[in-house]
Amino acid sequence: MKISDIQVHPVQAPGRTLVIVTVSTDEGIVGVGEAGLQRRWRGIEGAVEHMKRWLIGQDASRIEYLWQRMARGGFYPADRLIGSAIAAIDIALWDIKGKALGVPVFELLGGRCRDYVEAFANPGYLGKSCGIDTGGLLEPVNQGDPEATAALAVRFKEEGVKYFRLTLNGNGDLMDSRAAVRKCVRQFRAAREAAGDELELMVDLHTRLSPEEAVWFCREVEPLNMFAVEDPIRAEHPQGYQRIRSQTTVPIAAGEQWANKWEFRDPIENEWIDYARVDICIAGGISEAKKIAAMAEPHFIKTLLHNPLGPVCTAASLHIDIACDNAGPQEVLFPPDILPDVLQCDFQLQEGSRLTIPTQPGLGVTFNAEAAKEFPAEMTEPPHYHRPDGSFTNY
Repeated sequence: MKISDIQVHPVQAPGRTLVIVTVSTDEGIVGVGEAGLQRRWRGIEGAVEHMKRWLIGQDASRIEYLWQRMARGGFYPADRLIGSAIAAIDIALWDIKGKALGVPVFELLGGRCRDYVEAFANPGYLGKSCGIDTGGLLEPVNQGDPEATAALAVRFKEEGVKYFRLTLNGNGDLMDSRAAVRKCVRQFRAAREAAGDELELMVDLHTRLSPEEAVWFCREVEPLNMFAVEDPIRAEHPQGYQRIRSQTTVPIAAGEQWANKWEFRDPIENEWIDYARVDICIAGGISEAKKIAAMAEPHFIKTLLHNPLGPVCTAASLHIDIACDNAGPQEVLFPPDILPDVLQCDFQLQEGSRLTIPTQPGLGVTFNAEAAKEFPAEMTEPPHYHRPDGSFTNY
């Protein structure tokens, strides 16, 4: 079965561009994948255009061989841009193999380890995905209001949601990190006091803190029994996690911006982190994510797969979660039916925060390329944060 074509389909979902990639074969089987770096989708188009020149005509079943050629064939090591393009193609190739053999992808990865996968997201996303009425509380929560945060935490607990996750917010384009830390700590104290110990508290710090600020934040929330503190410092400085690990007992999750197994190697082997925050659509797809999970397992490190994207990313991540014993809960940004005319999914988000097991061959996602043309991609930018003195800092 030979690859006959590869196409990029940038689709505009509410608040997010989904960079869908399809791989077609000469036997009529079409695989679907999704690329990361969604705000740089024209770069993904260019990278795929370069690689498809030699990918067309290749045997679609040789997934590892093609991964190695894509990752190493351009002389320079695959970075986040090339890694995102590789990820989309790799995911599509696994989808093709599952369809060709008539089994879900997780069966090709070793079979099912669990009966369902727990899910989490920030309250606004999870509220929309699960149909939870947030009662006008989101805006004051995003502004750092402890009372609104406590009320929302109680509401989610009553709805059967297990994980309550906040992020470190700026004020418009202004990021005063010390003020943001103080607000965030007050919010978590209020949530814990109101909702009790059953609710698992999580925070995504989005690489916005310096190492000393990260240590300060972690020490402040240590009494709250946090489930995970995610990506507190810049991705370019993985050695900084050694310092954080030595000065706090809070569970640390990191890696949402790392591009491959080599960037995860030192934090995993030195046990600086507790959760490997692999983004399957940046870090080389299913093939690479499975290797990172295996590398983490003997160190008792779980995966906490990053998912800022759409249903294809959710599906690919879900198959990894199902097949890996050391998988943690799965981040979900959009409900599976976010664009029902474009994407149909063989899994559901139910019971507050659980993803069901797909049963269809492949990923269990159907993509309608014609319907996707009704949702053309837009050129978007995230906030460009600056410090109080005007200097630039991470979003």
